[in-house]
Amino acid sequence: MPAPWRTATRFSPTRNAAAGSLRQLDPAITDQRPLEFCAYQVARIESDAELAATHSGRMALLRDWGLPTNPELAVVEGIDGVVDFCRRLGEKRESLDYDIDGAVIKLDALSDHGVLGFVSRAPRWAIAFKYPAQEQVTRLLDVEFQVGRTGKLTPVAKLEPVQVAGVTVSNATLHNMDQIARLDLRIGDSVRIYRAGDVIPKVVEVVREQRPADGREIVLPESCPVCGSRVEKLDGEVDARCSGGLYCPAQRKEALKHFASRRALDIDGLGEKLIDLLVEREWVETPADLFRLEAARLAELPRLAEKSANNLVNALETAKQTTLARFIYAIGIREVGETTAANLARHFGTLEALRHAELEALEAVADVGPVVAHHVHTFFRQPHNQQTLDDLIAVGVTWDEEEIGERPQPLAGQTWVLTGSLESMTRDDGKARLQALGAKVSGSVSKKTTAVVAGEAAGSKLEKAMQLGVEVIDEATFIQRLAEWEGEE
Repeated sequence: MPAPWRTATRFSPTRNAAAGSLRQLDPAITDQRPLEFCAYQVARIESDAELAATHSGRMALLRDWGLPTNPELAVVEGIDGVVDFCRRLGEKRESLDYDIDGAVIKLDALSDHGVLGFVSRAPRWAIAFKYPAQEQVTRLLDVEFQVGRTGKLTPVAKLEPVQVAGVTVSNATLHNMDQIARLDLRIGDSVRIYRAGDVIPKVVEVVREQRPADGREIVLPESCPVCGSRVEKLDGEVDARCSGGLYCPAQRKEALKHFASRRALDIDGLGEKLIDLLVEREWVETPADLFRLEAARLAELPRLAEKSANNLVNALETAKQTTLARFIYAIGIREVGETTAANLARHFGTLEALRHAELEALEAVADVGPVVAHHVHTFFRQPHNQQTLDDLIAVGVTWDEEEIGERPQPLAGQTWVLTGSLESMTRDDGKARLQALGAKVSGSVSKKTTAVVAGEAAGSKLEKAMQLGVEVIDEATFIQRLAEWEGEE
């Protein structure tokens, strides 16, 4: 508990305040935050021979050991007991010293846990009960349109500020014009809102009886609110998009942030605020311009000293050497995520082959259907995109390319899962090497999983693999097998 001389501070939202407090670099700041911890599960123990055979028994043991547990914890019998507990907890919800959005119901007998197992990432022996979201009524003051990385225009409700579940809400996404039409929404309406999952503000409905006589219709702009380019809405698509591409500063910023992100070219030190500043000063217009930046000029920017400027230039130089899959993902083709980028790279082998691929060839790629093929084909036919690719290659961005026939894929058709921490490589590196050998890398374990690579502190995925009888290998075995498979190429 905080010392008596400390001044109480009210944080909102509490979830973010707790997470932010734990991430503080200065432990003295964390020490000033009155955080409390409650143990709720025995995750792993070397020997459980002397532990209780029930969840409640183990929680009591944790209390005996001096670990705090939640005082609301209770053991009930049958579904009627569960319903009654949830009702009573709901009645106390507003008086608790912390926010809750529900309760977790667990079977008490641990023997039942092993029998029931897991489904996907969730245990069958535990389920979350959620209370209805807290709602409030406020007024829609205006609707603004935000422009994303792909040019998508997203209508955002500007609301008269209102407290919802402990957070002041003044904005809420309206997704698209179809959603606005479904709600029959007009500027000036009184609207009912809630926070989906107690996190994301959402407009539920219009309070029709409070509709003003002078309510204004919400109209999709004909021109991009950022760059003035024409707004397009294609037949069969719900989203409207700015046609400006990299010419549009909004798309330019988001495209550059995506290009520099960890799973793309992974440019260390090039964060969102710095990209915003580089675009606003018109120092960077295309991804290639990033690699033309000089340390002396970067050092002129606020909060970027000479050492940081030199580090960024070095990071940019390092990022020039990448993989074809990362490069395809980084250039930001619509609907092309990491997996699709990897499939395109494996299928075509070279950027030139991909650049000149026709629709039929693109649709032959694994997991690429007509829509994605259309986006890829269109991207590589745009002159400004062609110029962007040429500029990136001209400034030295490179990767190893191989002819498809020279790259056997011994793991084709297999599904692998990586869990825990690896010492000799990152999980991303392990994933990339498996994919290069033809494997699909999944984030969850199922009966179709071929093998699980378990690193240090592997958790529920390892447990589920053992329950399902899926092969589990350690990092040393994984490295040995990779060497064998890659040596066959």
